[in-house]
Amino acid sequence: MKKWIWLVMLLLVVVVIVSSKGTAKNQLLDRPPSSVIVERIPGENPAIQESLPVASNLQVSADKLLSHIQNLNFPRHTIAARSRTRTYITTELRKLGWTPKLEKFSEGVNIFAERQGTKKAAGAILVGAHYDTVALSPGADDNASGVAVMLEVARILGSSPTPRTLQLAFFDEEEAGLLGSKAFVSKAERLQNLRGVIVMDMVGYACYSAGCQQYPTGLPVTPPSDKGDFLAVIGDTEHLPLLNAFQNSQTIPPTAVNKADTNLPALLKLPIPLKGLVAPDTLRSDHAPFWYQGIGAVLVTDTANLRTPHYHEPTDTPANIERSFFTGAAQIVVNATNTLLENEQNLATQH
Repeated sequence: MKKWIWLVMLLLVVVVIVSSKGTAKNQLLDRPPSSVIVERIPGENPAIQESLPVASNLQVSADKLLSHIQNLNFPRHTIAARSRTRTYITTELRKLGWTPKLEKFSEGVNIFAERQGTKKAAGAILVGAHYDTVALSPGADDNASGVAVMLEVARILGSSPTPRTLQLAFFDEEEAGLLGSKAFVSKAERLQNLRGVIVMDMVGYACYSAGCQQYPTGLPVTPPSDKGDFLAVIGDTEHLPLLNAFQNSQTIPPTAVNKADTNLPALLKLPIPLKGLVAPDTLRSDHAPFWYQGIGAVLVTDTANLRTPHYHEPTDTPANIERSFFTGAAQIVVNATNTLLENEQNLATQH
């Protein structure tokens, strides 16, 4: 995850939301990057966290999720460390009945696995996350959290027959420039039957103190919260049904979803136009190579450095994962993935 991605994303989505109501145009996009300043809404010490209880009626297992993060509690930057990580992931997948394949590219190795659907014409849904880290950081949130959720997706949905095929991709060398996902999309056969992609990059950190969530200055609308208690879902406007799979069935505002009955995090859905070309910083995670190829993809994240002080630091450890938020985020991803696997609708935006 690159440092300024969330600044531009939040600025861009505000423009999209406000302009759709006819109250603003694209004036925010005209600001030069050097003028974008981040401020923290005044409040309590953002390091103070008040953990919430984990809901008991979820499919995902908080214990399994945290166990995966603990087992991956080491920097996954060197060749040897990334090989050790692949051994862990492939071993866990085999325990769950999957047959993972190692796919080498010039700079690293991706892991791929799939469970065939009942209707080939229905296509496939891919769930992905990178497993490498920057040097010196154990990357509990960035991105052992995404890997752990993928393993729960594999456990919960791996044996359930659905019309669509479920694919899993664990990307290598994201931190070196999205190299794993770029290598993945370079294979034309991988994209032929692909209907949509869910990428996770940092889904385990939350903060509940007032003012612990950062935003760009000068927002023309009120931020959704001054607390870091929501999960952001970023999708391309060319494939809104894919983004909307994260919306539950209740009649609620499209940009703020709160499933309080199951203690799931609120959602902030961010539709990004023009595949992010007007804001290149929105292209700095593993969803971007799919956008380049015209494949619908969403990025699920806790907003990275706009929230956590542990971004790319040695302090990104299991102790700083917020158990309730992380478990709820995992359940949201499982729910959306299952919805997409069961539904054969066209995921392209209909005009």
